[in-house]
Amino acid sequence: MSVTFPAFDQKIMTVPSDDGPIEIAYLVGGSGPALLLLHGFPQTKAIWQQVAPALAKHYTVIASDLRGYGGSSAPDGKSDHSTYSKRSMAADQHALMKALGHEQFYLLGHDRGGRVSHRMAMDYPSSIQKLMVLDISPTLTMYENTTMEFAKGYWHWFFLIQPEPVPETMIGANPEYWLKNHMGRHAGTGIFSPDRWAEYLAGTSNPQSMHAMCEDYRAAATIDLVHDQADRESGKKLQMPIHVLWGEHGLVNKCFKPLEDWQEVAYEVSGRALTSGHYIPEELPDELIVEAKKFFKE
Repeated sequence: MSVTFPAFDQKIMTVPSDDGPIEIAYLVGGSGPALLLLHGFPQTKAIWQQVAPALAKHYTVIASDLRGYGGSSAPDGKSDHSTYSKRSMAADQHALMKALGHEQFYLLGHDRGGRVSHRMAMDYPSSIQKLMVLDISPTLTMYENTTMEFAKGYWHWFFLIQPEPVPETMIGANPEYWLKNHMGRHAGTGIFSPDRWAEYLAGTSNPQSMHAMCEDYRAAATIDLVHDQADRESGKKLQMPIHVLWGEHGLVNKCFKPLEDWQEVAYEVSGRALTSGHYIPEELPDELIVEAKKFFKE
């Protein structure tokens, strides 16, 4: 059973794609302007369990699973990794929102969901009214400025991109060990409720889902960089207001300058560090709710 939120409906929408029909699992609740929430790796829409109900008092909140994660479809990755390019994953979510009747909406993405959100805002600028991203700098910036400190701390970036089935096989040998060691970080695994932890472990233990997650990272190191470089060379920047939050105790804060990094790809950027690690929605949900309501207000 997947994690649900009070007063939210659990649904599945099939959207078209270049890889065939894709089922997107999502939770929807509340009323008001539409707000799409996108999770990170190796998690699911369950990360918003402590955030979505409060935001639903002011917005129509849609919390969905990215392609390859949770209850959404996890097709086999193509050899060029385009199946899990952020362009393909963003197209799924844009199609979902359009099918739900939301031609324009607010967007909040954490980690991988933030990267999908970045691409969605680039590819569908008229649809995204405001964008908030959590604990990331742009992908191209992070790869171009990789240091020993970053490579040691975010070693999974370089492990997960290894050819199939190397990481899939090694993680599959002991998924829970992988999950505990990957997600312990600053705040420890105690920040994840038992039901959320069970959902994350279920995804990591599923060979097809784990393959999809690896493909997400393989795409980030290949085809996604091509798309990002094309934006840079053409001078294309994000048109809508951007708000970035990052963890004071996380590696993004230690190795990058999020405000400056996002100012390179967007015209209007605000943000600050929070006293947390990487998992802001689960470490500081109340603070995130305040920031989101302030930023997304009409």
